[in-house]
Amino acid sequence: MSRFLFTVQPLAGHVNPTIAIARALTDRGHEVAWTGSELAMRPLLGPDATIFPTGSRLYRDQGRQGAYAMKTLWQSFIVPFTKFTLPAVDKAVLEFRPDAILVDQHAPAGALVAHRHGLPWVTLAPSSIELTRPFRALPKVEEWVRGQMDRLWAMADLTQEDGLDLRFSPYLVLAFTSTALTGPYPLPEHYALIGPVLAERPPEPDFPWDRVDPDRRKVLACFGTLVPEYANDIYPRAVAALEPLGADVQTIVVAPPGAVTDPPEHMLVTHRVPMLELMPHLDAVVCHGGMNTVCEALAEGVPLVMAPLINDQPVTAEQVVAAGAGIRVHAARFTPDGLRDTVRTVLDDPSYRAAARTVGDSFAAAGGATAAAGHLERLLLSRTATYTARPLSRSGNPL
Repeated sequence: MSRFLFTVQPLAGHVNPTIAIARALTDRGHEVAWTGSELAMRPLLGPDATIFPTGSRLYRDQGRQGAYAMKTLWQSFIVPFTKFTLPAVDKAVLEFRPDAILVDQHAPAGALVAHRHGLPWVTLAPSSIELTRPFRALPKVEEWVRGQMDRLWAMADLTQEDGLDLRFSPYLVLAFTSTALTGPYPLPEHYALIGPVLAERPPEPDFPWDRVDPDRRKVLACFGTLVPEYANDIYPRAVAALEPLGADVQTIVVAPPGAVTDPPEHMLVTHRVPMLELMPHLDAVVCHGGMNTVCEALAEGVPLVMAPLINDQPVTAEQVVAAGAGIRVHAARFTPDGLRDTVRTVLDDPSYRAAARTVGDSFAAAGGATAAAGHLERLLLSRTATYTARPLSRSGNPL
């Protein structure tokens, strides 16, 4: 039996894949634990999960696109999050004594602590923004990001190994995608594309299944957590676009309370949906291009219309477009008429659903959580990593 410690962002989209991997590991007799916010993660992980608490704090808004999104992501979240969680992750390693640490790509405290204690660590890559390096053609951006990593090494009182990138483990990288989305992008041999890792989730007892019409095509509209400049605008425009789609189409809108006022009777508006249960009943999804929603749709062969907003969303949307499984619209500029026409195109042109099914088949073939567990077991059995971490001596207590 081996022990695996997960260090992830305390966000549902980052925690949920680790649940499926953890179940696959425990089914094989291994022991798992997490570090993170007890408040945020306990409802997701359940009462029996072992959580080494890091405490909770708020982080600044990340509402930007392009290279500037990368800058705000690091400055507003990754660096302060790492600084805040380093002591707790170090303590968790000393108490739990894991054989390997699984590190969310944007929670590098786990990689730093693994380096300190001489442990192998595995990168969990939840999106493609780092994996396919869209900004590597911008050397100044890459140089700036490496400068941020230099700050993290200094913050942890460690000397950086030459060439070691905290975003990519030299042991194993598990990416929640497949070549059907990334395209023929060259990756090192120790990168494993395992497809989206989907786990069962708590039921949504309040979802009105009785209002879901089995005789009509169904479109789901969901935009996740919106940045302020779009929050007051995108729902009215989307509702105006989707309301008159036609008598044969039912729209389900996921929106916070008060975001949609006086919806028509045939439009179902709710603040939560059982996404994985609902997805097989859908004919199209309108969303912001977040990796989780995109992969959940494509896993069921559902095509997409995407209005990307921040961070990795534009990259993910472009990959879906390149795969032929959806259409991208501009979040700030789409009109109700334009969005309505785009949704009708995705609904009526069978090529989009066919492409979505092709991506979904690729996801299934990638293996998901079962494949991840196999890779992790082989890593610990072989220990043939090209890099060996060396703990460095320090004075005083850990961190």
